[in-house]
Amino acid sequence: MTTHILGISAYYHDSAACLVTDGHIVAAAQEERFTRKKHDAAFPARAVEFCLREGRIEADDLDLVAFYDKPVLKFDRILETYLSHAPLGFKMFLMGLPVWLREKLHTPRQLDRGLEGRYKGRYVFLEHHESHAASAFFPSPFDEAAILTLDGVGEWSTGSIGVGRGNKIEMLQELRFPHSLGLLYSAFTYFTGFKVNSGEYKLMGLAPYGEPIYADRIRDEMIDLKEDGSFRMNLDYFGYTRRDVMTTPALETLLGGPRRTPESEVTQREMDIAASIQVVTEEIVLRIARHARELTGARNLVLAGGVALNCVANGRLLRERIFEDLWIQPAAGDAGGALGAALFTWHQLMDKPRTVGARDSQRGSLLGPRYEADEIRSFLDAAGAVYREIDDEDKLCDTVAGILADEKVVGHMAGPMEFGPRALGSRSILGDPRSPKMQSVMNLKIKFRESFRPFAPSVLAEDVHDWFEMDEGQESPYMLLVAPVAAARRKEVDPGKIGIEKLHQVRSEIPAVTHVDGSARVQTVDAERTPRYAGILKHFKQRTGCPVVINTSFNVRGEPIVCTPEDAYRCFMATHMDALVIEGFVLLKEHQPDANIDRDEHLAKFELD
Repeated sequence: MTTHILGISAYYHDSAACLVTDGHIVAAAQEERFTRKKHDAAFPARAVEFCLREGRIEADDLDLVAFYDKPVLKFDRILETYLSHAPLGFKMFLMGLPVWLREKLHTPRQLDRGLEGRYKGRYVFLEHHESHAASAFFPSPFDEAAILTLDGVGEWSTGSIGVGRGNKIEMLQELRFPHSLGLLYSAFTYFTGFKVNSGEYKLMGLAPYGEPIYADRIRDEMIDLKEDGSFRMNLDYFGYTRRDVMTTPALETLLGGPRRTPESEVTQREMDIAASIQVVTEEIVLRIARHARELTGARNLVLAGGVALNCVANGRLLRERIFEDLWIQPAAGDAGGALGAALFTWHQLMDKPRTVGARDSQRGSLLGPRYEADEIRSFLDAAGAVYREIDDEDKLCDTVAGILADEKVVGHMAGPMEFGPRALGSRSILGDPRSPKMQSVMNLKIKFRESFRPFAPSVLAEDVHDWFEMDEGQESPYMLLVAPVAAARRKEVDPGKIGIEKLHQVRSEIPAVTHVDGSARVQTVDAERTPRYAGILKHFKQRTGCPVVINTSFNVRGEPIVCTPEDAYRCFMATHMDALVIEGFVLLKEHQPDANIDRDEHLAKFELD
C-alpha cells in the first residue's frame, strides 16, 4: 500500500510544500515562486497544488500531513519572553497578539482551510529543529552522521546537535533563545543597513572587503563564548526581545557610530563590521563542530538551518578536516523544514527503513515544476516573441556555449525548478567568467544590485580540483561551499588596495567569479544530475579551454527566482540580458520586436551559429 505524506512549512518565513511517497521525495517547492512575493509566508496553496499534481493524487489521497514546527510551543516562548521583559515589549506584543489569536494558534484550522477541507486525516506537528535535523540527515548519503542545525529561532531552540543512524535521529543538545547565532548574524545584517532574513548574503559577500577590526569587541563585550561553541549574548546590545528592532544604541557606542541607513553608501566601516562578524561566526561554527565530533563520534556531519547557508563558514569547516565529509541541505532555511517534516514522519515516526546510496536522495534538489515544449511555444507565440527552436540537444548546448563565449549574458531555464535559494543551472543567468567586466555588468545591468556582490562559478565536476583548491572528487552540487581559486590560476594583485578599491583588480583567469579574497562559491556540475547544464559547460570548455561559467539566480533584485516561461521572458525583456533559452527555444534580445516593428522581419534576420 502506497503512503503519501505532505510536509508543510508556513506562516513565518518562506512557506513551502513537499510530497514524500513511500520515503521518496516526489516534489518540493516554495510558495514565493508561484505568487512572485519574495519569502511569501502564507499557506503554500500553489506549492501544495503543484506537489499533489506531480504525485498524481488529490488531497484526500494523503495519509498524513506534517507541519514543520509547533505553534503552541512557539507562542509559549513569545509569551514568556514578553513577561520576562514587561513592560518594555508591550507594544510589540500587542502588535503580534491578534495574528497569533486569529491564525497561528489555530494552525490545524488554517491547514484545513488551505487544503480546502479535502484532507480528513490527522496532522503531525514536529519541533522546528527536528524538522531541520531530518532535512539534513535523511536525504544525505551517510548511514551515520553528526547533525548540526543553526538558525534564528524555532520554538525555543536556536541551534542543536544531534546524531543520525540508519532511519533514526536523536537530538542531544540545544542552544536556547534569546542566545542565537542566526540572530547574532542578523543583528549585524540589520546594523549594516541590509534587510534581515534576506540581506545576510550581502553581509557575507561584503566581509572580504574589510578587516575584522571589531572582532575582539564582539567577543569581549557582546558574547560569552565557551569552548564547546555555546554562548550567551549580552542583551544590552540587542533589541529583538523587547522591541521591533534588532539592535540598541549601545551597539552604536561600541562600534563607534550609528547604524547605516538602508540604500545609503556602503563605507569601509560596514566592510570592517562585516569582516568582524564573519570571523566570529566561523569561530563559533568550528567550536560547535568540534564539540559535535567529540559528542557523537561520527565521522561525517550534516547541516541545516539558515546559518548553514553561510557557505564561507561551510568551506572553512571542510578545510579544517574536523569531519571526513559533510552534507548540507540545499534548502537549509525554513522551506526545507517541509521536506524534513515529511521525511521525519516516514522514517522516525512510522519506523520505515532508509536506503543510503553513494549520492544523496534529493535528486539535485531539482524538485519543482518543468514545462513542455507545446506550452512554451504557445506562450512565446502569444507574446509575439522571435525565437528559434533547436531539437538537437548537442547543437543547443554548443549554441549556448557560443553565445557565452562571445561575452553575452544568457538567461537559462530548463528542467525542473530548484528547491532552495540557489539557482543550480535550471533557473540561472549565465556569463563568461573570463571577462573582467562581467561582474559589474551583471550586477548593475542584469541583477540591478550592489556592484560588490560576488558571482558563483559552475564548474565541471571532473575539473574542479584543477581550478579550485578542492580535493579531486570533492563535490559541491548545491553551491554551498566556498573554496580558494587554484594557485596556478591566480594573478598577482596590488596588496595596497583597500575596501571597494579591491573590486576591479583581476585576480585570476576567471576574474568575474573570483572574490576579492581569492575565493569562489563553487558549484560542481555533472551529467547525471543536470545533463543539459553539463552539456553547456562541456561545449564552453571545448570552445574556450575553460570549464567554468558564471551562474547567478534567474531573477532581479527583490524578486524570487523565475518559475514559468512567462516569468523568464518578462525578466529577459526587462533587463540587459542578451539571450534567453527556455528548454529548446533560443531568443536573442536584438531580434525581439517592439510595438513598431514587424515580428516576421526580425525572424528573417535571426541567425544562430
